[in-house]
Amino acid sequence: MTHLDMPATLQLVVAAFLLIGALVALIGSWGLAKLPDFYTRLHGPTKASTLGVGCTLIGSLLFFSHQQDGVSVQEALVTIFLFATAPVSAHMLGKAALRRRLKGVPGTRNMPDR
Repeated sequence: MTHLDMPATLQLVVAAFLLIGALVALIGSWGLAKLPDFYTRLHGPTKASTLGVGCTLIGSLLFFSHQQDGVSVQEALVTIFLFATAPVSAHMLGKAALRRRLKGVPGTRNMPDR
């Protein structure tokens, strides 16, 4: 079975998930490079990695599930693992930064005393 055997709507859905995932990951990378301090840099890429890589994996899951005539277990497991671990790791990094009293940009709410 080739990708040409896929219905046009499924091809569009897979392409949309892949493009949205790539765009969100690009925006997260831009945020990591341009945002001013650790706290704001932490927010952009963690949200973008969860959503961007998640969309890419869902597109891959749909494509390979159609090719194999069943659910692609690898993509499903990676997606579940990503959605479970990315928010936890971001929370742990934020808590560690607060404990170390890393300075943020002035005007950021709930920042530790300097």
